[in-house]
Amino acid sequence: MLMLGATLACSQKKAEKADSDIFLNGQSLAEVTSKKLHEASGLAASVNNPGMLWTHNDSGNGADVFLIDQKMNIKLTCTLAKVKNRDWEDIAVGPGPEPGKNYVYVADIGDNMARHQYKMVYRFEEPVLDPAQQKVTITQFDTITFQLEGEVKDTEALMVNPRNKNIYIISKREKPVYLYELKYPYSTKDTLTATQITALPYSYIVAADFSADGKEVIMKNYKNVYYWKVDDRPIADVLKGKPYILIYKEEPQGEAVTFAHDGSGYYTLSEKVTGEKSYLYFYPRKSK
Repeated sequence: MLMLGATLACSQKKAEKADSDIFLNGQSLAEVTSKKLHEASGLAASVNNPGMLWTHNDSGNGADVFLIDQKMNIKLTCTLAKVKNRDWEDIAVGPGPEPGKNYVYVADIGDNMARHQYKMVYRFEEPVLDPAQQKVTITQFDTITFQLEGEVKDTEALMVNPRNKNIYIISKREKPVYLYELKYPYSTKDTLTATQITALPYSYIVAADFSADGKEVIMKNYKNVYYWKVDDRPIADVLKGKPYILIYKEEPQGEAVTFAHDGSGYYTLSEKVTGEKSYLYFYPRKSK
C-alpha cells in the first residue's frame, strides 16, 4: 500500500491541477444496492438510449451487460451467448463496421497474474431499450482477439476513438504504464497484436474514455481522474502532455469512468466493498 501511494503521489505531481475550471463537484445520483452490480468494473454512456449507461461486472460473474438508468435501476440485461467472463474490465460505446450504427465494446482484458497471452474485445450493435423486454441474449457479435506487443500485462482500461474507430488499451500495474493501439479496420478472424505506442508516467490505470466527439480523453486510477483536450496530434503525443487532475471523490474501489454522451459531465462508479457504500457519481461540466 505504501508503494502504491507513493507511486500515485508521484504521478499527481507531474499533472496540472484543474480545480473547478472544467467540472464541478460530484453529485451522488444513486447508491449501488443491486447484488447484480456488486463488482461493477466498467461504464459507458449509451447513445441509443439517452441518459442511460452500460455497465458490467468483472471476473467470476456472468457474461452480462447491464443498461442502467441514473438511479442504478437495471432496465435491460444483455447476455452474450456462449461467452465466459474471464475478466471483463471496461466497456465503450462507439462507431463500428456499419456507418450510422452504434456498437458496444466489452473488454475482456483483465489479467491480475499476467498469465493470459490473449485478450478479447466483444463488439455488438447497441440495442434500443424495449420496456416490455428486460432480458435479451446477444447471439450476433464480433470477437476481436489480440495479444499485447512485448510482455504479457494486466490491463483494465479500454477506449474507442470515435474519429477513426481505433481501439486503445492501457496497462495497469507498472510505472510507467503503456498505451497500446489496434488500428481500424481490425480483423475478427485473426489474432492481432496491439502495438505499444508510448509509455505514460502513471500507475494503476483502471478506466478510460473518449468523449463522443473525440475531442477529450478521461482516464482514472484509484486516486485521480486525469483529463486531456485532444487536438490533431497523434493520441500518444496528446497523452504524454500534462493532464488536468479533475475533481474526484475517492471511491471504495472505483474502476469505472465515462463521459456523458451529451458532454454535460462525467460519471464514475465503484465496485461494492464490504462495510462501505458505493454510489454512481456525476460531475457536471462547468463550461466547454
